[in-house]
This record gives sequence, C-alpha cells and structure tokens, in this order.
Amino acid sequence: MGIAKVNRNYQVTIPKDIRKIEGIEIGDTILFAIEDEKIHFLKMEKNEVIKKAAGAWKNKIKGSSVDYVKGLRKDWEVRAKRLGI
Repeated sequence: MGIAKVNRNYQVTIPKDIRKIEGIEIGDTILFAIEDEKIHFLKMEKNEVIKKAAGAWKNKIKGSSVDYVKGLRKDWEVRAKRLGI
C-alpha cells in the first residue's frame, strides 16, 4: 500500500511496491473504473478482450456514426410502439 499526491496536472505517481506487484512499466495502459464509490485500476494487457473487441464492428456499419445512431433510435421507436410504451 502507498500514498501518492496529485500534482498540479492531476497526475499521480503509482507507488513502487504497487508497480512491482502489478507489473506496471513505462508505457503501460491503465484502466480506471468507479464502482460503489471506490476507484479501481487495472493494468491493461496487450491482448485484452477490450482491444480485440474495439474493431469488431469495423466495416459492418455503413455510413457515419450519426447515421448509425439515427438508425438505433428508429429501431427503438419501432420497439416502443410495438410494446405500447
């Protein structure tokens, strides 16, 4: 366990013992998550599922992101009418 101070750029140095335990090195990517008023961090591995999934829809969505969102909203409207919402 360690204590760190936030600097003027809102940066924090991860204590040495934590870096050693988690195997954190220069250039690693860290994921921060909030759960039940607690902040968790996790070192992202090079072959993480998130990275693999990031491009999963590439070339499957036609048009711009705006068109994609409009299509989603239209689908939601159809479902809402069908459900009587």
